[in-house]
Amino acid sequence: MKDFDGKIALVTGTTGIGLASARRLAAGGAAIVALGIDESANAAMQDEFDRNGAAALVATVDVSVPDQVAQAIAAGVGRFGGLDVIVNSAAVHPYGTATSTDFETWNRAMSVNVGSIYLTAHYGIPEMIRRGGGAIVNVASVQGPACQ
Repeated sequence: MKDFDGKIALVTGTTGIGLASARRLAAGGAAIVALGIDESANAAMQDEFDRNGAAALVATVDVSVPDQVAQAIAAGVGRFGGLDVIVNSAAVHPYGTATSTDFETWNRAMSVNVGSIYLTAHYGIPEMIRRGGGAIVNVASVQGPACQ
């Protein structure tokens, strides 16, 4: 038996750690709902999962926009029947100091890197509760402590 058989996993970020996480979950038997902003990466991910027979819905979503996250989670629940796992790995990494970074760039980074965690929890936890619980994994990279 595979370790994620019968589970439905939401993964934010369709490149890097998000892609690797989705691959591992799918290899373990999970159905995948993947959200990313990079259309070409999303298409490549969907194609890979389709070729490998993995159950996947890859959507172009700005994870900092509440309505987009809510609609994507609803679409995943509609297709696969629920939600068991959330892996938050979407991130942007603007480089600059506090004095050289403009406020809009700062807000964008906070909305994607922190706000998206709230949004997936806000819209995802009720679905997880309906299935008896679940797990949330929030991924951080070296960019956090590096302070670049």
